Amino acid sequence: MQAQIERLDPDFPSLHSFFIHAAHQIHQPNRPAIFAKEDGKWESYSYADILAAIDQLCAWFMEIGLEKGDRVAIVADNCPDYYMIDQSIQKLGLVNVSIYPTLTPVETAYIINNSGAKVLFVGSAFLFKKFKKVQAECPSIKHVVSLPSDLENGGMFTNFNALRVVGQALIEKYKDSVETRFRGVVKTDLATLIYTSGTTGMPKGVMLTHSNFMSNCYDAKELCPTIDKDDVYLSFLPLSHIFERLATMYLSTFIGAQVAFAENIDKVAQNIQEIRPTLMACVPRLLERVHDKVYKSATEKGGISAKIFIWSLKVGGEARKKRDAGKFLGPILALQLAIANKLVYTKIKAKMGGRLKIFISGAGALPIHVGEFFANLGMRVQEGYGLTETSPLVTVNEYNRQVYGTVGRVAPRQQVAIQNIETKEILCVQNYDSFDPVFASEEGEILVKGPNVMQGYYNNKAATDEVFTDDGWFLTGDIGRFDRGYLRITDRLKNMLKTSLGKNIYPTQIENVLLKSHRLEQVFIIGDKREYLTAIIHPNMDELKSAFGGRKDYFESSDPFIQDEEIKKWMQEDVKKLGENLSKFERIKDFIIKREPFSVEAGDMTITLKIKRKVVMEKYEVEIDSLYP
Repeated sequence: MQAQIERLDPDFPSLHSFFIHAAHQIHQPNRPAIFAKEDGKWESYSYADILAAIDQLCAWFMEIGLEKGDRVAIVADNCPDYYMIDQSIQKLGLVNVSIYPTLTPVETAYIINNSGAKVLFVGSAFLFKKFKKVQAECPSIKHVVSLPSDLENGGMFTNFNALRVVGQALIEKYKDSVETRFRGVVKTDLATLIYTSGTTGMPKGVMLTHSNFMSNCYDAKELCPTIDKDDVYLSFLPLSHIFERLATMYLSTFIGAQVAFAENIDKVAQNIQEIRPTLMACVPRLLERVHDKVYKSATEKGGISAKIFIWSLKVGGEARKKRDAGKFLGPILALQLAIANKLVYTKIKAKMGGRLKIFISGAGALPIHVGEFFANLGMRVQEGYGLTETSPLVTVNEYNRQVYGTVGRVAPRQQVAIQNIETKEILCVQNYDSFDPVFASEEGEILVKGPNVMQGYYNNKAATDEVFTDDGWFLTGDIGRFDRGYLRITDRLKNMLKTSLGKNIYPTQIENVLLKSHRLEQVFIIGDKREYLTAIIHPNMDELKSAFGGRKDYFESSDPFIQDEEIKKWMQEDVKKLGENLSKFERIKDFIIKREPFSVEAGDMTITLKIKRKVVMEKYEVEIDSLYP
């Protein structure tokens, strides 16, 4: 039976009206909206606190002469100030230019200049120094505001606290003008420029309007009806990225949920215990690490506790399959599940705060075994799909129907088409209402239409024209098909490898199979225009040290690749075993072992943690050629 949802038709004029509605209609202004840890203690910020800061910022923006549509750049880690700045930008019809804190000075300067940003907010001394290196190359910047108060002041430089003091004195002067500007902001106005982190070339500025984000929030709420005003997010993914901006910041203001900012990625586990969130937006890699850590901790010592853990997972798996099939558990399985819950599940859930009801997974493919693992423990992972250009949500697994390995059902306000790669023929078109739980399609490029699709790339008509068809479909560049009514992603079109024997191969699927091994951390498949597949593999260093801990020479070397045959044989055991699950032409014949992981800092990964294929192929050309004697 097709699942039904409550269709929303809200009439909000702009993103800031979400926040106003949450502060006055969903809650009271004195209710805490945001939490952040300061000097070792969690501090709360009420709606009233944030609204007061917004008034100050808006008055200052008016004083320095910013007009509707002017760009304001932010390079900062997640913090309450980010919310205040963005809400002020949205209230006045300005444009948030988000800059990833991990970008190089050259990339930062490029975005500033391409966008023509007039104001820059900088989140730390490190980021301030980064900007100073390219300051002379960024003539459009007239004001630089540092969030820390102990950095350079005077001239074009000020700090956030000083700005708020100045803004407070100007509130009465600009009160009427600010409200007039706010009433003049409409859904079709540009809200943000988010620059893609593409694997090749300079980034492109994706133009997203208030309506793009708002329609996505409505879709998200309809597809995930269990989220509500009483939820608490723990936020650790960067707000400069589209996923966290929508899934946490704008969706939380729409539904009235609270947000707590993790101190940093290393403190997420500790912060989960302290905040006890009900929701988290996360990337698959985090879930993989949680899976690996829990599994290893529960089984490495063996004995009765390991057997109970394995038994509990099996019971959970049986219960999951019956529920997914719409069947009753039966008295014996229900009793076993209750025992497994008491002995195992509750203890693991307690380490996740004890209240977590949903992980929202995006920005990459979630390995099937990881999704099933959490489901077996009674924890939901709702995997979705989207791009910066789609604001980002296009599809998501429904709460009451999970098909692991897929990215879920088409959102209510959108259409998704599958197009033949060669002939460009539209093979099928699906929307929310056409959903059929047994529908399957051929494979092809995924196309999207809907109110969430971007307006184009900023100042780049040629690139914009390349990604839109004549009849308005957005070409995602992703390959996929429909499976049991849900969308299944195969790979990126540009990642497709074509061997010299004519086989089309999608490397991501192979990489995900091999990454089931606890011994492998990263896998990069090679084989385009070659007779067979090879790989560059970075091992799980904890597993490696556990197996070969007494041999320091394995870990202390300037050689970027590990040459030791003993380690290679150790890794080859899992590569060969897991390769049996692949077709013969998908199995890797040889590999080299990379000592250090692929990373953003090393320049071979994008900010969204996708390996830059072209960069890696050029960087390790000699080593790769050695795999093909």
